[in-house]
Amino acid sequence: MSPPECAARALSSHRVATLANIDLPDFGMPEAMPVIPPALYAARLGRLRKRAEAQRYDRLVIYADREHSANLAYLTGFDPRFEEAILIVGPSGDPALLVGNECYGMAGAAPLPLRRHLFQDLSLPSQPRDRSRTLAEILAAEGIARGGRIGVVGWKTYADRAMSDAPAFLVDELRRIAGPTGAVENATGLLTDAADGLRVTSEVEQLAYFEWAACQTSQGVRNLVFGLRPGLTEADAVRLLGWNGTPLSCHLMLTAGPRARFGLLSPSDRTIQRGDPFTTAFGIWGALNCRAGFVAEDAAALPVATRDYVERLVAPYFEAVAEWYAALRVGVAGGVLHEIIRRRLGDPFFGVVLNPGHQLHLDEWVNSPVGPGSKIALRSGMALQVDIIPATGTDYFTTNIEDGVALADDSLRREFAAKYPAAWQRTQKRRGFMANVLGIELHPDVLPFSNIPAWLPPFLLRPTAAMTLA
Repeated sequence: MSPPECAARALSSHRVATLANIDLPDFGMPEAMPVIPPALYAARLGRLRKRAEAQRYDRLVIYADREHSANLAYLTGFDPRFEEAILIVGPSGDPALLVGNECYGMAGAAPLPLRRHLFQDLSLPSQPRDRSRTLAEILAAEGIARGGRIGVVGWKTYADRAMSDAPAFLVDELRRIAGPTGAVENATGLLTDAADGLRVTSEVEQLAYFEWAACQTSQGVRNLVFGLRPGLTEADAVRLLGWNGTPLSCHLMLTAGPRARFGLLSPSDRTIQRGDPFTTAFGIWGALNCRAGFVAEDAAALPVATRDYVERLVAPYFEAVAEWYAALRVGVAGGVLHEIIRRRLGDPFFGVVLNPGHQLHLDEWVNSPVGPGSKIALRSGMALQVDIIPATGTDYFTTNIEDGVALADDSLRREFAAKYPAAWQRTQKRRGFMANVLGIELHPDVLPFSNIPAWLPPFLLRPTAAMTLA
């Protein structure tokens, strides 16, 4: 057993989760959204070029669409709307961006200088296609030639690097041009590899933005829980989240009653009733928060067979999450975190099948270093989603804590505190709440970004009653 796991077990082995009256503090909200400076995009491009050179790629071709735009946005500050986009990165000079009719103008707002090509096949169906060159002509003009080595960045990596989730019209054309003496490979891992992808560790400016984002989503979930009441429709309830228009990282999720067991559905006009199972998730670029429980004041509103909901499900879940938190730090292997949850919640009743934790960025799930036997060591600058989801498939429904945190070594903590003192103070208040009220001691490396940090009220009509370690 590793030292972090031993420490976590020693910390939590003599403490049990119990329901208690909890005063959830007001941790404060940011006054302004942190802005990523243009120079940082240029620095990211430089780092990517070094990696491309090490892999002997002549060109990188980065594909983005509305749902999978995080790689492009990370590099350029531009994300496509309505259309798709293609970025071509060579060894020097400004990258080339292929955009359709509607994004051509918008791309001019990107903080990274880009050479724009109008490629109208990226436009919406039946829009004009009479002013752009062919894809082959544009690619050739950008130096993609026979015998070249081309790395394609889509969304996912695969065991076979010949596989790509970029569209066939692009990959087929690249392979035709490169020919049998060239290579077209999946290079997405340069950005998203769980161990050392460029996007799995963040600069202090990016972490400050993530903290801002987490404040928005967590405060929204907090407002929803405290404002929830029977008689609201699901559509009424979702308005309590107070979405401010920041781009979503996933669709808004909120369901109550029989549909709640499906988890990922959008709100309907159904009226929320006392005793309903309930779940909600709110995610914008850089943050997501989720909570689940029952629309009730206490267990008396539940069927007799599930009135031990807290004892059977919520308490062991909270104890597992607390131990997971206690083990979290720079240098811990992902396998250690996975083993904590397997040991605690490995009974099939809990139904925990997904990775218990993953990396977070503009997209809600970048990758995950947490898995069986994972040797991947967590690094300073990693933003992580505490995402441990029981899916019992029974009348016990589920319980859920999903919050964002960052790992920061001493140097990064000093930089964060100096550049973003208000955000730093919020993280310290959250750490104090978790330790002194919830009983969850965090390593100094851990910066909680959520304004509902590990706060878990099982009965949503009584949000002042939440789980703690006693």
